[in-house]
Amino acid sequence: MMFTVLGASGFIGSHLTRYLRSAGHEVYTPARGDAALFDRELGHAVYAVGMTANYAANPHETVEAHVGFLSRVLREARFASLLYLSSIRLYDGCIGECREDTDLILNPGNPRHLFDLSKGLGESLCRASGRGGVRIARLASVYADELDTDNFLHGLIKSVMRQKTVKLSAPPNAARDYIHMDDLCRLLESIAVSGKRPVYNVASGKNVSNERLIALMAELTGTRIVCGPPVPGLSAPRIRIEAIEADFNFHPAPLEVHLRRMFAAMPRLAAGG
Repeated sequence: MMFTVLGASGFIGSHLTRYLRSAGHEVYTPARGDAALFDRELGHAVYAVGMTANYAANPHETVEAHVGFLSRVLREARFASLLYLSSIRLYDGCIGECREDTDLILNPGNPRHLFDLSKGLGESLCRASGRGGVRIARLASVYADELDTDNFLHGLIKSVMRQKTVKLSAPPNAARDYIHMDDLCRLLESIAVSGKRPVYNVASGKNVSNERLIALMAELTGTRIVCGPPVPGLSAPRIRIEAIEADFNFHPAPLEVHLRRMFAAMPRLAAGG
């Protein structure tokens, strides 16, 4: 089966490319700016182009990545399907439980919402394009065994593996929904090939608080972890995942299961260099 991964040099794109090739698929990974992608069949295209950590310092590049280039792909590219990778951060202003049809609360006056608004516009463009086979995956916080990108969880794991005491500015009552890269890649393959709905939440369906996370890491490593003070009224919406459960019989492993496995393997990895 033919796949094209747009943004294959990024964190998710690189892992997805390796996964698809290991599953026996042919994978085309055009470099940024390579116009040749508009002259060939792309098969099942996954749009993993994006700005995450540096979006605030690069607003124009963020909008171009999430919307501008996407617009050209939707207008000009030839594909059997296109899967646009969005984010559950779109639910940050919501309260309670969030399904794919939950109304979003976004504020153009909030600098942090540049990312959210650009992802939301990308989603809207996908749905308004008139192209068949276009779908959207809203991703939870993604982590991997390799710890090969800078994010909160990866940074915390690296810190507890090399320090006896770790101080965090993050509040203990902040919480996130985490999904492991292996679970993510399997599901993205399924959505790209046989997804039936326009939007899927791709998450574990369970929030893990920083308090629970640091308690687990302290148990596994013996490291003392100190959080910042709690933030009153802080809450995270719960992401509902009935759609991926029903359509793909998908039940991702909890964060705790993966962390126990990862920490058990780390001494062997360190010993091997």
